Amino acid sequence: DSANYLVDSSGAQLMMYGDEIIGVELPASVELDVAETEPGIQGDRVSGAKKPATLSTGLVVQVPLFINPGERIKVDTRSGEFISRA
Repeated sequence: DSANYLVDSSGAQLMMYGDEIIGVELPASVELDVAETEPGIQGDRVSGAKKPATLSTGLVVQVPLFINPGERIKVDTRSGEFISRA
């Protein structure tokens, strides 16, 4: 799952045993671009309402209705949840 949080120029620490990678330590959050999501419906004001968004890495996360394709968002790498706009 760690690959879904990595993009060019992002950092991660690799844990190795000999020549073999045995783990990956990611930063607490990463900034990713929203590649695809449905537009928010005008007038839909349900508090805390969410919709799925596919990010540039292929990861799908639940985001608030106001997020649109092309926006950059922060995602928690531990839980895979939306944090905020970047």
